Amino acid sequence: MAVVHTSEIKLKVGLDENRVPEELSWSAQDGGIDNEEAKAMMLSVWDSKSQESLKIDLWTKDMPVDEMKVFFHQTLVTMSDTFMRATQDEKMTATMKDFCDYFAEKLELKK
Repeated sequence: MAVVHTSEIKLKVGLDENRVPEELSWSAQDGGIDNEEAKAMMLSVWDSKSQESLKIDLWTKDMPVDEMKVFFHQTLVTMSDTFMRATQDEKMTATMKDFCDYFAEKLELKK
């Protein structure tokens, strides 16, 4: 099947003099997102040739630790949902969801 459309996602990182992120923003025209501010991001891509995941994890200096904990929890939950859609492995998805619940409990994220 031939590519009939391309879509672009842009990430912009503003760094301080020590190359530490001060500002993060992103744009995704097809999603209606234009230069939206972010405090943290995690990006993973699969390199099929080397059979490994390549990652970029960034957060700004002013990202509060309590928000980082929530960000991680939500990312883990999303990863378990994505794992289920990609593999249909219900047993491992349930195990991952159990860990997400444990993670939230230990960090006292559930109210």
